[in-house]
Amino acid sequence: MRVSFVNLFYPPDVAPSGSFVASLAEHRAAMGDEVTVICGSGAYLGRAATRASTSAAKTGLPVEGPRVIRVWTPGLGKASTAHRLADYLSFLAGAAMRLVVSPRQDVVVALTSPPYALIAAVVHRLVHPRARVVYWSHDVYPDAAEEYGTIRAGGAVSRVLRSVQRWLLRKTDHVIALDEAMLGRTLAHARVGLPAGSVIPNWERMSLFPRGEDPEPWEGYEAPELAGRFVVLYLGNLGYGHPTSTITGAAEALAEDGDVTFLFVGGGVRYPELAEEARRRGLDDVVLRGYVPKEVTPSVLAGAGCALISLDDGSRGIMSPCKLHGALASGLPVVYVGPVGTNVDEAIERYACGSSLRHGDVDGLADAVRRLRDDADLAAELSRNARRAFEDAYCDERTLPLFDELFEHLREPRPLWSVRTDRGRA
Repeated sequence: MRVSFVNLFYPPDVAPSGSFVASLAEHRAAMGDEVTVICGSGAYLGRAATRASTSAAKTGLPVEGPRVIRVWTPGLGKASTAHRLADYLSFLAGAAMRLVVSPRQDVVVALTSPPYALIAAVVHRLVHPRARVVYWSHDVYPDAAEEYGTIRAGGAVSRVLRSVQRWLLRKTDHVIALDEAMLGRTLAHARVGLPAGSVIPNWERMSLFPRGEDPEPWEGYEAPELAGRFVVLYLGNLGYGHPTSTITGAAEALAEDGDVTFLFVGGGVRYPELAEEARRRGLDDVVLRGYVPKEVTPSVLAGAGCALISLDDGSRGIMSPCKLHGALASGLPVVYVGPVGTNVDEAIERYACGSSLRHGDVDGLADAVRRLRDDADLAAELSRNARRAFEDAYCDERTLPLFDELFEHLREPRPLWSVRTDRGRA
């Protein structure tokens, strides 16, 4: 079976979407598929990271199974909308051209990085009508651009983008979304001629978090501001959809306790804003560190007392935080601040592995942290539940077979179906 993936990022880049593509692409290659990954030459963290991340896997070289093709992009990063557009458009043009000249693929899987990467997959189908197109949605556009103020909701640009998305979805065989809210929101763009849809959550690799093994905590915990303290860990991107006002309020409330630190390890557009707010309010219990390589994340998680996840109320169905899965894999209780009905809220409700709170509930967040710090039995119970959730629904041993099942049905000429299982709905 010939399978191609289209995504702007791919390892060794740190972008989460790239790690999921790599996991699935390597899995399908190991099963005997002829797998190609079309990604960009730039990097998630911008030009500086590009040089490090492209030292291997140059255009067309096979890398541990999948053939990785890196199309040229300027690598301007995310400093401005113009920089983003330059990277996005150059990648879309290059990916589309690669797929135009490629032999017919049985399946082309397009993700949402960059937005409208689906264009490249549909272009291949226009050249090769027998090819199947799968849209693997990690974000919903143009909804995200409207929600975060990049374009005006209902404006001319929005209407054009919605028309493009509607046309693309009508050329798509199957949509994969990360939770039910995202699937509903994505399919709503099609209006008529809906493709089949599946909910398959993101995951972590079991090999990165093997059963019964406790990694040594990250060396960063030896710093004076972290040593001997109960650490509330936010690991990953702090973007437009991840507000921090409730978090900083709780950090201020807990400062008098003297033994709690809110540790942010990652980056994102809200990082400077958070750093300035912590400085202005004198929050010494808010500590920021940069991104770490993927293989280091188990050690970072191992030193924390709980995992913290924030999601904007308007982001329900637009994004689905993948911070959840590493926390569950590490057996960390999850403290979530955001709307109900998201993948994180549903996992907490289903597996009783943490606390689900709403924005503005500063006292609730502070109390949740204190309970985990002070009640060892409660923390141990939530930890066991978190690991059970990982093994039951959010590891590659559970999710990759769902893709295999879908790909088998994509071989068949009959109408496609929806993967809807309790395991996959979270």
